[in-house]
Amino acid sequence: MQLTEISDQIEAMGISVVALTYDSVELLKTVQEDQDIQFTLLHDEDVSHVNAFGVRNLDYEPGHRVYGIPYPGIFLVDPNGVIKAKFAEERYQDRPPFEDVLEAAAKL
Repeated sequence: MQLTEISDQIEAMGISVVALTYDSVELLKTVQEDQDIQFTLLHDEDVSHVNAFGVRNLDYEPGHRVYGIPYPGIFLVDPNGVIKAKFAEERYQDRPPFEDVLEAAAKL
């Protein structure tokens, strides 16, 4: 998980890092342990949060193995739950430029 590369820098600014995915809770536990991820990983049971954020990749139909997959993205949310910045990519292989994320986080 590439977010681990900058999570310490973001958390040093007083911002919590959380990842949201439709992967199973069991898989999230395994990944967190195997990759020594120190931030919270959340399971989006029915992709309702992915849909609410408007980041679900609609290229996949229900029943497809990656149905519900979100576009890779990072949201910066203030303590009141207001999204202050959104970074998203169309291809699941890509990630938002971390220098842009860090710059935006520093401005919060």
